Amino acid sequence: MSAFQAAIGHDREWPDRQHPVAHAAHGQVSKRIIVGYGFWIFLLSDIVMFSAFFASYAVLVGQTAGGPSGRELFDLRNTGIQTACLLLSTFACGLASIGVQTRRGSWFYGAMAATFMLGAAFVGLEAREFAGLVARGAGPTRSAFLSAFFTLVGCHGLHVTVGLLWLLTMMAQVFAKGYRADILRRMLCFSLFWHTLDIIWVALFTVVYLMGAGQ
Repeated sequence: MSAFQAAIGHDREWPDRQHPVAHAAHGQVSKRIIVGYGFWIFLLSDIVMFSAFFASYAVLVGQTAGGPSGRELFDLRNTGIQTACLLLSTFACGLASIGVQTRRGSWFYGAMAATFMLGAAFVGLEAREFAGLVARGAGPTRSAFLSAFFTLVGCHGLHVTVGLLWLLTMMAQVFAKGYRADILRRMLCFSLFWHTLDIIWVALFTVVYLMGAGQ
């Protein structure tokens, strides 16, 4: 076989060799799109659930049954600190996303640790607020207003708690398995989840605490 024929044969085989690689790349892109699309559907369903809780709270906010209202119960200083903690944790989560994309372990682990500590501080302050309200006789069974309040705020706090557990899982997976494509997809989903909780809290802080303290 001449060199020319060998070159022709090589050219004929080259597309066949490239086909599995292109197919694999296409499969990875498709999987990334499918995972992202499915997770956005989950986030939208979560937002719909919170919208229902917000609507219930708006209807029941005046139903205090002769008990204390938000103006008497809410401590804006405490919730202001909570808000600062959650906003800073979201900023740290963004830095962690950059760290995982650039494969910089110290940046990723440091930012994730900061996100965890700020998120845990948020949950701790919320738990202290709930304990204080119950100690004052303003528990969820005291009135319809307080039932709606504990349900809405407590559901958000539960989501943050789940997010903290997810965060620890992501740190463990990166440590054990490295920066694989599936790990990067999960990190993207976690980041979207955490930012969504931040947006919901801003709405919650405005509608429940700011408006409630001003009534």
